[in-house]
Amino acid sequence: IRVPGAAELPDRLPAVLHVIYLIYTEGYAATAADVHVRSELTAEAIRLARITANLLPGESEVDGLLALLLLTEARAPARTDGEGLPIALEDQDRTLWLRPLLEEGIALAQQAAGQGGINPAGLGPHVVQAAIAAVHAEAASFDDTDWGQVVVLYDLLRRIVPGPVVELNRAIAVGQLDGFQVGLRLLDRLGDSQEMQRYHPYHAARAVTLEGLERYPEAAAAWRAAGAC
Repeated sequence: IRVPGAAELPDRLPAVLHVIYLIYTEGYAATAADVHVRSELTAEAIRLARITANLLPGESEVDGLLALLLLTEARAPARTDGEGLPIALEDQDRTLWLRPLLEEGIALAQQAAGQGGINPAGLGPHVVQAAIAAVHAEAASFDDTDWGQVVVLYDLLRRIVPGPVVELNRAIAVGQLDGFQVGLRLLDRLGDSQEMQRYHPYHAARAVTLEGLERYPEAAAAWRAAGAC
C-alpha cells in the first residue's frame, strides 16, 4: 500500500468520488433497511468528502461533490413525514432546511464552478449537479425556482454524462418551465426504455405531471406503476 503520486490522481479520483457518492445515496434513500434514510451513511459520506477536499484543495470535482452532499443533507429534516415516508421537494417545509449547510454548500458550489483542478476537460458532473442543487437551495419556494437555469444546467450535464436518469430530471425541469404537456411528451419518449419502466421516479414523475394536467385516472395508473417498482 502506498500513497499514489500526483500523476496518478486524475485516473483514481473519479472512482473515489463515485464511491463516496454511492455511500451517501444509499443513506439518502436506503435500499437495504427498514427506514428510508440511514443517517449514519450520509454522515460518513460527508466526512469522507471533507477529508478528500482537505487533501485536494482547489479540486473542482471534490468541492462539487461536497457541495452537492451538503445541499442535499440540508433538506433532510423536511424530506420525510412522521412515518418516515419521503416528501416531494415541492411539498417540503423549507423553514426546516438547515441554513448553515445551505450556506456552506452554496459557497462551495460557486467556488467549484470557478475552479479547474486536475480535470483537464473542464467542469465535471459533480460541479454541475452541485450548481443545480444550489439553484433549488436559493429559491424561497418551489414556485420561485429558476427553472430556466435548471434546464440550462441539465443541458450541460447531459453532454458530460448522458443517460436516461439525466434525461428524466431534465424532462421534469422542462415541464416546470414550459408546461406539463411539454414535460409529458419528453417523459413519454423515455418510456420506451426498459430501465425507465423499472424506475420508480420515472412513474412518479409521470403521475405528478398527469395530475398537473388534471388527467387523474392516468395519474392513478402511473402511481400504481410506481408502487410496483
